[in-house]
Amino acid sequence: MASGESHHGGGGGGSPAPWGKTRSGLVLSGFLLIAGFYLLAEHTAHLFAVLPYWLLLACPLMHLFMHHGHGGHGTQQSPPEREPGGTP
Repeated sequence: MASGESHHGGGGGGSPAPWGKTRSGLVLSGFLLIAGFYLLAEHTAHLFAVLPYWLLLACPLMHLFMHHGHGGHGTQQSPPEREPGGTP
């Protein structure tokens, strides 16, 4: 082997292809797509059966996560002071 050649074959020296563009990545993506389609097609009744529970669970979760912006309950803020001579 000459001193300028690498052990990896062609002398391109570039970075390897992204995982999704390799042969195994494409095969796995196709398999997951087909499996997801059949899972959704065969278990749609199960998904619709749990939908009301997901909606009920969404209410407390939204309450828990959406109240971070206003400081929570129990904190009282005084109304802004009026400037003297302003209209009531």
